[in-house]
Amino acid sequence: MVGWMVGLSVVAVSLTASGAEAPPSPPPPAEASGVEAPPPAPYCEGEYADSYAALSPKARAFEQAMQKKYTYCVRSTAVYECLSYGAEGNVRRTRTPVSAHGTAFAYRQQAGETLLLTNEHVVEWPDVTSDAHPVDGVPSGCKRVKDGLSIVENEADQYDRDDIALSKAVVDPQLDLAVIKTKAPLTVMPWKVGRSAAVRERDVVDVRGFPLGVFNATNMGKVISAYDRDEYKEWYHDDFVIDALLSQGNSGSPVLAISCKTGEFELVGVYHAGYSRGSALNVVVGIDQARDLMTNLRRTPKRASEGTTPLDALARARVAKRAEVSATPFFPFGSRTAAVFPRADGTLLFALYEQDFPRRVHPLLVMEDLPVASADEGFGKVGRVWFGGERGLLERPRAEQDAELQQQLARLLDALRRDATLAFSYQDSLPGSDESRQTFDTSSRLGKTLERTIVAHRDLSDTAAELADRFAPDTTEPATRTESVLKNPPPPGIHLGLSGEPEGQAPAAGAPPRDSGARQPARSTQGKAARTPSGR
Repeated sequence: MVGWMVGLSVVAVSLTASGAEAPPSPPPPAEASGVEAPPPAPYCEGEYADSYAALSPKARAFEQAMQKKYTYCVRSTAVYECLSYGAEGNVRRTRTPVSAHGTAFAYRQQAGETLLLTNEHVVEWPDVTSDAHPVDGVPSGCKRVKDGLSIVENEADQYDRDDIALSKAVVDPQLDLAVIKTKAPLTVMPWKVGRSAAVRERDVVDVRGFPLGVFNATNMGKVISAYDRDEYKEWYHDDFVIDALLSQGNSGSPVLAISCKTGEFELVGVYHAGYSRGSALNVVVGIDQARDLMTNLRRTPKRASEGTTPLDALARARVAKRAEVSATPFFPFGSRTAAVFPRADGTLLFALYEQDFPRRVHPLLVMEDLPVASADEGFGKVGRVWFGGERGLLERPRAEQDAELQQQLARLLDALRRDATLAFSYQDSLPGSDESRQTFDTSSRLGKTLERTIVAHRDLSDTAAELADRFAPDTTEPATRTESVLKNPPPPGIHLGLSGEPEGQAPAAGAPPRDSGARQPARSTQGKAARTPSGR
């Protein structure tokens, strides 16, 4: 899905820390009381009604008479610590508190606790801020050091003595849902959980939430699309679309439909986002996917990335073959460009370039991926590593690398392998993508997965650039030409070309000529534009 606006801010009903009264029992269904069920309403052709005329008088009176509602305002807070340097080079630590609000509704009481359902994006904050995970008012690169959840009256509520503390029970980023809990006995939603698969276009819906965090509100609308696949960033679930006028703060609101069988409300979904360029185009997570989360507190199994293959000997052979026959062995890696070059001895060399590639073609990093003796050993093993700048490349032997650097390099190489495998699969799918609907869909899924991977690896890409800044050769260190490394790297300890000869002497016979090109004064950066949900 493109261009999301995720709602946040919400408000709660008046509750004290001691809890609320138990909810009154809802009116019993007609069949339970022994009375024949009324004939279907004129606006009931499916499982749910397309007019409020189908709502039974008892259900309408019961909902209006409820003293305390079952939807609540959740305040999510966090504190980020940002590091900077003072004029004398001393490290400064500044802490920035942030907060957001969202709707949650109570659906069960068990073991002395009340369980509530809301959106994952209402209760979660990124561990570290970045272009891919921004937080309003907080610079990139700041670390979350504290967070909290509570029920409040509204977003203007500053009196915290009657706030109700909350904790997370289970969070599911794919569904954008979270179960949170409290020991306070809150009023629980009296209506049963319905079936989102039975929702049809033109069915009426009722949404209970807290728009803008100002007041408890009920919005009404209709289903305008019964199915919408949501694969935006980490989301991976099925939605339906409604035209109710929802705002930031409605995130986590229960979406109710009217049962044609009983004339009562049933929970069919949870509102979680809207199209930022649309008017009243709001999407709802279908409740069918949340049953296991709500009942057993289990998140959905993490999806396997479409089109990716295990990093085994077969995947290595495909990457090597593709790099050997291709004149453009390039692939995206975060906000930069990477490439893989095969060598005659079976080694693969992964190179990562600057953001302004191909204006400047010197690599920031070159990593050896050595072949393994047995296919059971996986894709390959880490070899030597060169860090680069405009002067050339410089090897940093493993003996000079501390444990943290070795772990960073291992993660980088693993990510480069996976991204090359995925990108080459997508590139190879393009020529035949219009041959059939199946090939077109396969290519589209690969493209979407690649887009998500690019965003996910921006931080790793930036980490590689920071390492190059630290370890690239300076004016006093010998440098190696990129061509020498990619074609036939010198043995450890032997450096070719750029600064190895004594001053005033000509290069040795057969040595590559000196680089006489003009030096660039500084590394430039490019702005990174990322589509991100609004509200955070």
